Amino acid sequence: MYAVVEIAGQQFKVQKDQKVFVHRLDTEAGKKVTFDRVLLIEDAGKVTLGAPAIEGAKVTAEVNDHIKGDKVIVFKKKRRKGYRVKNGHRQQYTSITIKSIKA
Repeated sequence: MYAVVEIAGQQFKVQKDQKVFVHRLDTEAGKKVTFDRVLLIEDAGKVTLGAPAIEGAKVTAEVNDHIKGDKVIVFKKKRRKGYRVKNGHRQQYTSITIKSIKA
């Protein structure tokens, strides 16, 4: 059984007991969170498709931890002009574990 669910503006294909890294959620570590925007559910070959979401379907997950992604270096340069800018960025993620999928 799997589901396609929208979490923080992105779509994820999730299964029970799967760990997923999503954009940072405003929930404390150890708390449960419920996602109502379920777009598709597959259960033993039977596919239920929403238009755009399935009514009454829920995916519950537990927040494990808030982490930062790998550092990305952005370096801009214009040759022969003396223009150089170096900038770094680390994306904030939330690690969640899918606990149940209810159709």
